[in-house]
Amino acid sequence: MNSVSTVRLYLLRAMYLLIAAGLATTVWPHIISPPDLVAGPKSVIRALLGALAVMSVLGLRYPLQMLPLLLFELLWKVIWVVASAVPMWLGPGLDAYASETLFACLMGVVLVPIVIPWGYVSQRYIWAAGDPWLRRASERSQQGPA
Repeated sequence: MNSVSTVRLYLLRAMYLLIAAGLATTVWPHIISPPDLVAGPKSVIRALLGALAVMSVLGLRYPLQMLPLLLFELLWKVIWVVASAVPMWLGPGLDAYASETLFACLMGVVLVPIVIPWGYVSQRYIWAAGDPWLRRASERSQQGPA
């Protein structure tokens, strides 16, 4: 297994802290005291980002185990930039909300790949054997109750 340096672990923790702190100041106030009581798209986005903030706190303790969270963070931002921001920028132009969101997303698109230990990700998530779909009865009895 590829070892991850202590410096890289601290960089990962710094990224989890940045995500958690940023969302704690921008999203959680709207979750705790919503500006409106409408269960619409904004409330769904806030809930998703609120959960991301809480899970990022776990990344402070378990930086490698929570790597899928950073991969999710990178992927949703890349998808939004490519599928929403770029067409809007090339077409009618970005409004104030899209410009602000694009800046925030580009920060993630730049910073997250820098801190991710790509060798570890490759070995652990691409080249490693996957978990079995089913276990034989003999294996279940050896492991004890689930």
